[in-house]
Amino acid sequence: MRTSNRSKILDAAIGVIQRDGVTGVTFDAVAAEAGVTRGGMMYHFRSREALIQAIHDHLAQQWEASLLESAGKPAQEATPNERHIAYARTCAQSATRAELLFMLDALGSPQLSNPWDGVMARWAAPVPEALDDADALARFVARLAADGMWVYEALSNEPLSAQLRERVARQLTHMIETGSCAPGQGPVSE
Repeated sequence: MRTSNRSKILDAAIGVIQRDGVTGVTFDAVAAEAGVTRGGMMYHFRSREALIQAIHDHLAQQWEASLLESAGKPAQEATPNERHIAYARTCAQSATRAELLFMLDALGSPQLSNPWDGVMARWAAPVPEALDDADALARFVARLAADGMWVYEALSNEPLSAQLRERVARQLTHMIETGSCAPGQGPVSE
């Protein structure tokens, strides 16, 4: 199936963000990256604000597709542990500067954060309501660790090896499955 010009433009915009940051997203820069005219850009996006919103939607949809692939089923069909394991594994596998910058950009705007909020609500472990709920605490600690690894990867000039990312993902999976983040439980073996 042929990629639509709209998708091509959004993917090009993500490339611009990876290279130049959010401020680099101009119609001219994205048009050049996508190999389309400025008029072609304007056909799909009437303003820079419309383009920015579409990038948020596009990135959140890509992230959710990765979560769905990891879980092997939609969030509404998965158990809480299956969703949280998919979240931890996805954070261990993908981290891009564009995702991080756009998630940060969305913080001040309910409209921009809406696509991200929906993904998080469906897949990420919530803040525990009761501090004595060991299972909920383990899931939340695993989420914090997965988020931390994701941020590290997005910011680091020295990415983690695939083997280390996989090992951390296995450890987080173990925490979620066993409901244990207690000291002395030891890491998951090879």
